[in-house]
Amino acid sequence: MKNKLSLAVSLALCFAAGGLGSIATSAKIPTWYAALAKPSWGPPNWIFGPVWSTLYALMAVAAWMVWTQREQPGARGALMLFGMQLVLNMLWSFVFFGAEAPGLAMAEIVVLWLAIAATIWTFRAIAPAATWMLAPYLAWVSFASCLNFAIWRLNP
Repeated sequence: MKNKLSLAVSLALCFAAGGLGSIATSAKIPTWYAALAKPSWGPPNWIFGPVWSTLYALMAVAAWMVWTQREQPGARGALMLFGMQLVLNMLWSFVFFGAEAPGLAMAEIVVLWLAIAATIWTFRAIAPAATWMLAPYLAWVSFASCLNFAIWRLNP
């Protein structure tokens, strides 16, 4: 029962971060974002919801897996890194969409990418399967970084 509750808390935290980020995003998609020049290889808007939902679920399970091993050396630090990257994840939406600042968001997403990579690195010794659960997240943020960069360059 305790493990189910901690998994539910992990899911709630990750989806709450996504929900908070969407506060800055949702109103800007049909207005500011729609007016931006975007690269031809950019995905359609409808894909972001399902992708992020999947990634938040994977992130939550990965963090939960490390949480269940929290007595191992380095686990608490790894979970702190996870929390930091989760805050950075949410913050990106407020910078890119809320502040309408693709250039500043580019700098922020680089820090986010590094935080995700560090989280993966620290998770590997505690719960190796958790590392693989975060790999799609890092791949998507890598793609999002390229998209952020292209939008920034196309909209001086």
